[in-house]
Amino acid sequence: LRAAAEAARESNVGIAAQNLYWERQGAFTGEISAPMIREAGAAYGIIGHSERRTLFGETDASVNRRIAAAFAERLTPIVCIGETLDQRERNETFAVLDRQIKQGFDGVTADEMAKLVIAYEPVWAIGTGRVPSIDDVGAMHRAIRAQLVGFYGEAGEAVRILYGGSVKPDNARELLSVANVNGALVGGASLKAADF
Repeated sequence: LRAAAEAARESNVGIAAQNLYWERQGAFTGEISAPMIREAGAAYGIIGHSERRTLFGETDASVNRRIAAAFAERLTPIVCIGETLDQRERNETFAVLDRQIKQGFDGVTADEMAKLVIAYEPVWAIGTGRVPSIDDVGAMHRAIRAQLVGFYGEAGEAVRILYGGSVKPDNARELLSVANVNGALVGGASLKAADF
């Protein structure tokens, strides 16, 4: 992070940690605290990424604690939400997103919400090459925006909602043209500099 932050100094590039822990200090081997991330020069922290949720058991409650820790250290949280293939096939997508927003953002103020970034990740599309239709992406982002406005009013309009799910050079332009898609959370395609 330090090297990336130094390289990005005085540019329009912001540096993010891939995760952060909610405790400021202590014997938590393997975890990185928000103060450490800030000291390294990063301005953002990715929280609740689908792999963290599915492989490492992160919950909406732990996501909530990480969000609070990020704000306490003046970091901008990039909070990932999204449904798995099983949840999608059981028609639970909207219920999952509703729960992730209600529980994950519990206690987050309207002022904080306006600064936060959300990344919608259809988990079933990540790394599979499967991408939802443009209509599906639009419907999901509309639904997320409506939930945010319902919970936070005007502040819900200010939240940037990124799309993350097999974003590649050949589909990025179309995905980024969808209403309420305010950017992309790029995964594997970012590993090839020319593609990125």
